[in-house]
Parts: sequence; C-alpha cells; structure tokens
Amino acid sequence: MRLSALVKIIALVAAICSWETQAMATDGLITIKSNFGRADTMKRLEAEVKAKGLTVFAHVDHAAGAAAIDLKLRPTDLLIFGNAKGGTPLMQQAQTVGIDLPLKALVWQDEQGATWLSYNDPAYLAGRHGVGEAAKAAVTAMTGALHAIATKATTP
Repeated sequence: MRLSALVKIIALVAAICSWETQAMATDGLITIKSNFGRADTMKRLEAEVKAKGLTVFAHVDHAAGAAAIDLKLRPTDLLIFGNAKGGTPLMQQAQTVGIDLPLKALVWQDEQGATWLSYNDPAYLAGRHGVGEAAKAAVTAMTGALHAIATKATTP
C-alpha cells in the first residue's frame, strides 16, 4: 500500500473517531461503539460468529503488521467469516459481490481509547453490485445476523 493511501485511510479513521455517537453508518459501513475493550470485543465477536454456525476464515491483526515494519497503529483487528449458504445467493445474482465476501468485521480503538466494531451493510453491498430481488431473503438474513452478532459482541 502506498504511503499516501495509508495517510488517507488514517485521516478517514480519525474523522470517524471524532463523531460522538454510539452507532454510525457511512457509505454502507455500520459502526457501533463497544462497551468492552478491544480484546474482549474481539473474543466476544469471534465466539458469537461461531455460535451462529459461521466459519472464521482469518483474524488479521493490522497493528501487529504495522509494528513489524516499525510503524505505529492503534489496535485494529479484522475478523473474516461467513458461510456459503449466506453468500452464494448473492454471488448467483452478481458474481462481483464475491470481492466483498466473506463477511468482515473490524474491531478498532480510537484516539481516546474507545473500542468500535465496524462491518459492511449487506444491503449496501447488494446495491453496489446490483443484486436483484431474488437475493432479498439472503440479504435480509445476513443483515439480521450481522446486527445480532455485533450487538452481542458490543453490549453486556
């Protein structure tokens, strides 16, 4: 990644962090403030993903990656998860949605130390790729599941 792109991403994260809301949505990104620290939020997220019968494909620690090249980054962890039953109906309508699947959730810490959980809104992804009415049930199910998972991960 070029340095200018990294600077733009950091500026975007800083702008998002400056908002004083419990939940926010920007261009298809849903962000919820967690009542737990970063590590506990990630543990709760992963446990809930598994409890819903979804597969965890990867856990990416972006801060560790940054540290490996002597750069600083506040805690930023990405969980990649999903299942074929949920994603295939969308890809049957528009294969390009595969660029946004499997699902992802980002647990990150802002400058004040608050922890946030962000994920892509499935309805936004469906619209982005022109997914038709035939996949509406899958989008609705995915939306409900993500909301339930995020709520369970961030609230007592």
